Amino acid sequence: MNLVPFITRAVAIDENSTHLNRILRAIRTHLDMDVAFISEFTDGHRVFREIDAAEGCECIEVEGSDPLGESYCYWVAEGRLPKLIRDPADHALTAMLPATNTLPVGAHLSVPIRLRDGSTYGTFCCFSFSPDRSLTGRDLSTAEAFAQVAGELIDDAVERESQCQRTAERISLILAARTLGIVYQPAIRLDSPGVAFVEALARFPGEPYEPPNRWFAAAARVGLTVELEMLAVERALEGLAKLPAKTAISINISPETVLSAEFGRAMEPAPLDRIILEITEHDAVTSHAELIGALQPLRARGLGLAVDDAGATYSTFRHILLIRPDMIKLDMSLVRGIDADPARRALASALVALAREIGGEVVAKGVETPGELRRLRDLGVTLAQGHLIARPGPPGAISAQAVAKARFETSSELS
Repeated sequence: MNLVPFITRAVAIDENSTHLNRILRAIRTHLDMDVAFISEFTDGHRVFREIDAAEGCECIEVEGSDPLGESYCYWVAEGRLPKLIRDPADHALTAMLPATNTLPVGAHLSVPIRLRDGSTYGTFCCFSFSPDRSLTGRDLSTAEAFAQVAGELIDDAVERESQCQRTAERISLILAARTLGIVYQPAIRLDSPGVAFVEALARFPGEPYEPPNRWFAAAARVGLTVELEMLAVERALEGLAKLPAKTAISINISPETVLSAEFGRAMEPAPLDRIILEITEHDAVTSHAELIGALQPLRARGLGLAVDDAGATYSTFRHILLIRPDMIKLDMSLVRGIDADPARRALASALVALAREIGGEVVAKGVETPGELRRLRDLGVTLAQGHLIARPGPPGAISAQAVAKARFETSSELS
């Protein structure tokens, strides 16, 4: 199965559609012509990508097409017709083109759009239904200037499309070969001995190294979020058998994946009492009701729920109040330097109070210094993870000895 999404240039230029349409409107009204459009030459056809027309004129439509050889645009680009045609009767070739009579074409102005690599994208074109001998070389120059701007916008969009395609191919290779790796990082309790859970963290192959957040952001851009996150979920669950008995794992996941059919199927046989889902606050939740509805039967079977990156944006409190998680994970930007920053302490204290009200706990992630750890404990944070406590590693590294060592060292830091 080919997992690479098919991306067309029509999609690529869509985000510039408003700008391109304004350019077309400006040149069409300036020249007092009936129709202006941008076309793309593809697969032997001219496809209309953007159109601006006088009121009531519906002779062509966006995504409509015709054979290249039947268009004025093609022969202009080939140099067989001039860019400025005041009257088709002045040129023998136009008599053989169907559009001359079917539209009809009375005056025509067309400028090829060239991309940076030298290829022809298509044309920037205007025409009117009646001949117009008042058109001049200056009008052509104006159209050429507008066409250059349009070409630059299209060129940028095409480059973005190419980058997306390359990204999709890289991710698809990982999906096909299942080369995504997982490491586990313990989170320990500050109020009693033991590991509360271990977080499953994705690791990607290749040089130079790219952090996981970039890979998942790239997957979102090319429509492969669910596929990549589900691979991470599957690989994370594979490590359960190698972890100490009854140790729970937390898995980062987006609302989009939670609502997918693939996720529902994966959770059917899973030991939900050993799984905590971390839903990041950075991912927009379009419908909290839908998300809560999907999670409710899973939580009834023992699934834990955490809100990740709490404190990173202003919507933290609303997000937490709506989904009522079992854990609130403080964003690393809030934890970093909290022992020396009253504002960070105030926000963390508010989140600790909120967690108590909803019957949850607060996890501080990214703890790196003894001062941070002591201050977090004083604020009422009951769980912590970070390099000060234990670095991520394979599931076999989360042994009783390693846990005891982490607990002993942490207790020393807190004393």
